[in-house]
This record gives sequence, C-alpha cells and structure tokens, in this order.
Amino acid sequence: MPAKPFALSVKVLIKNDEDKYLLLRRSSISKYNAGKWEMPGGKIEPCENFDKALTREVAEETGLTVTMLKVAGAAQSESPDKMIAYLIMEGVSSSIEVILSPEHDSFKWLNLDELGSMDLAKQFKPFITDFISSKRSR
Repeated sequence: MPAKPFALSVKVLIKNDEDKYLLLRRSSISKYNAGKWEMPGGKIEPCENFDKALTREVAEETGLTVTMLKVAGAAQSESPDKMIAYLIMEGVSSSIEVILSPEHDSFKWLNLDELGSMDLAKQFKPFITDFISSKRSR
C-alpha cells in the first residue's frame, strides 16, 4: 500500500502584552478534534507563502493581527487520507479582543503554566510540553 501524502498546516502560539498565550477550542461540530484546544492557524492555499497563510488564518479565526517572531516547533497527525505536518510559529499581538469564527466556540488567554493543563488536541501536547519547558529554562 502506498504511503499517504503529506499536507502542511501552519499554527501560531500568540502571546499578548500581558505575557498570556491564546488557545482556541474547536467547535462541537468540527470534523476533527471537536472540543479540543489548539493554536490558531490552518491550511496553506496553493501558491501561498506560509507566513501569509498564517496571517490570513489568524485573522479569519480570531480577528487578530499577529506578528510572527520565530519557528517554535513542529507536530504531526494523521487523517484517513493524509499525514498532516504542522509548522508552529511563535508570534505576538497587541490586541486581546478575539472575534471567533464558527470553527471555534471558545478562547482563552493563558499564562505559561496554564497551557499544559488544557485538553489539547493530542498532536499538540508534546509541542506544548516542550514549549513550556524551554521557556522555564530561560
């Protein structure tokens, strides 16, 4: 059986001026990860740069303008028809006024220690654990 093709998705862990990070909860009608927490972001359209895709996705999902700072990590998941590779960026936003799209039904701004206590989509748990550890060791 041939290997499944890979798709690329981009996510961003956004920090605000109060040193809190944004997580979104997938709506209960979501096809994948309903009720689980994740970072904003999504698919890259054909011929779209990943940073433009991420800026677009963040605006669509949250209404926020985000500035990307650096690559924070990666993750991976599998759907019935493909493997999904996630490039996860670290970014900042000076606004905290989130306007959710129908894709999500809740959001929280969390301090570093609270991030790991959320019911995250399983593909993001190792990333969040490593992210928290890297920030604490500084």
